[in-house]
Amino acid sequence: MSFESIKQLLAPDMSIVDGVIRARLRSDVVLVSQVAEYIIGSGGKRLRPALVVLSANAFAYTGKYHHDLAAVVEFIHTATLLHDDVVDESDLRRGRATANALFGNAASVLVGDFLYSRAFQMMVEVNDMRVMQTLADATNVIAEGEVLQLLNCNDASVDAANYLHVIHCKTAKLFEAAMRLGAILGRANAAAEQAAAKYGMHLGTAFQLVDDVLDYSGDEQETGKNLGDDLAEGKPTLPLIYAMQHGDAAQAAVVREAIEQGDIARFEEVLQVVKQTGALEYTRQQAQREADAARAALGNLPDTTYKQSLLQLANFAATRQF
Repeated sequence: MSFESIKQLLAPDMSIVDGVIRARLRSDVVLVSQVAEYIIGSGGKRLRPALVVLSANAFAYTGKYHHDLAAVVEFIHTATLLHDDVVDESDLRRGRATANALFGNAASVLVGDFLYSRAFQMMVEVNDMRVMQTLADATNVIAEGEVLQLLNCNDASVDAANYLHVIHCKTAKLFEAAMRLGAILGRANAAAEQAAAKYGMHLGTAFQLVDDVLDYSGDEQETGKNLGDDLAEGKPTLPLIYAMQHGDAAQAAVVREAIEQGDIARFEEVLQVVKQTGALEYTRQQAQREADAARAALGNLPDTTYKQSLLQLANFAATRQF
């Protein structure tokens, strides 16, 4: 089962989710609708809302709240993108100008706040305390992860454990929450719910590891991002941490100084060190380990087309080139 076939399987559900998203984006304040529609309409893989739908179907849920909660998850994710791009001073995302580049920082931050608050309005409508607890906890952990990442910028002493903790909070937590929501809606038992959440955490970690690889090896047309953005922001990602640990003194110094200075001008030098030390291959291997752990977490889930899709999605997360 390919990524395209998974998209085809989910197309009817995701069409409903898109309808919910657009209906709930509406605001009497024109700028809110403009900015929100711009960022939501700019594409993306929609992996996080797709996980809500896949999980709910895997647990045989037959209601409609999975569509609403998939939209909630996408709103939370989009709010973090709006805020991230302001913090990172990014000007390109998914091959288009970022909202902050187009509308300004103030509008991006405030519309991000609107999306967060709209997400909480919608989750309350589900009238399930476990749902609200899951999303409230996830949103709080994501915010902590963002602050931790900010503190780590330009710090070349960050180790792999610290880096992984940040991406567990900043990225993987929403994947985990998306899977848990489907299990809650499907009235899964505690063990099955925890297995779904574990799958989401490992999948999100694999996804972020590959994102960090693609920042040094991706095709800008496919990724929609500028190569070297992480370096320009002084982010000590796993490829750089590995390169410093396994390169010689001169190679480690090149990477260390580039991180500390956020020096994109040294991107080619850093890229050579990353390649020479095998850092990209190592990071890919770690992503595959996370994907394997995600697949293993679903071992006791009944075998359905939706389970097969989740298993294949783990492979995609670790091997993708965009």
